Amino acid sequence: MEPTETALIVAVPEAERAVGRFRSALDIAASWGVPAHVTVLYPFLPPNRINDDVLGTLNEIFEATPRFDISFAEVKWFGDTVVWLSPQPEGGLRQLTAAVWRRFPEAPPYVGAHADVVPHLTIGHDAPKHVLAQAAEAVAGHLPIRATVDAVRLIAGAPEPDSWHTLREFRLGAA
Repeated sequence: MEPTETALIVAVPEAERAVGRFRSALDIAASWGVPAHVTVLYPFLPPNRINDDVLGTLNEIFEATPRFDISFAEVKWFGDTVVWLSPQPEGGLRQLTAAVWRRFPEAPPYVGAHADVVPHLTIGHDAPKHVLAQAAEAVAGHLPIRATVDAVRLIAGAPEPDSWHTLREFRLGAA
């Protein structure tokens, strides 16, 4: 299937052991092939708009951003429908989102649906609250999870199983 969307993410393989089995059951993006991650910007540009100029601009943004460390030590909720891990400190992730959005104002995070874009790693959503609560409790036993943010992936896909793939990985600059 041809990709219909793109996204910029920070993959967090360090979290897969804790969240992988829950994401596979409670986060449809996992079935699409999207790894455990923190979103930098979704949706990004349509796939047919990704060209050398866009890739060059993204490379400039990310090379100018020093890599940084984060820790996931707390499970949080958006209402009763989304359970997620909170990265701390979150400032570096917010700066990545802001830097990309500044250069690509036609691609607001989540199509402008949220006034405050909160960095998060989704464990699960849109399941009965008791199911999400069980996942939250199990994942909490694996915390803290530490990771170094040293790259951002441009991924593309469609809302179909195993359709998302990495188009390019951009390295962040030296700390």
